[in-house]
Amino acid sequence: MAKQRRKDPLAWGIILIIIGVVILLSNIHIAGWDAWEFFARLWPVILIVWGAWKLYYGIKEKKEEERLK
Repeated sequence: MAKQRRKDPLAWGIILIIIGVVILLSNIHIAGWDAWEFFARLWPVILIVWGAWKLYYGIKEKKEEERLK
């Protein structure tokens, strides 16, 4: 039987993380460090980490499905 997963918690988790990062970066900027410039240069790191996470859990899920067959 296929596992039913809810995507709502994932979406809300991503939204909350983004809001938190924006607020954190705003607070750091107020302290005299230009966090936005730093973030503008390193934003691809988010794509790399996200892709690695998706790849890891995709492979893990595929192995579990093969094991259950």
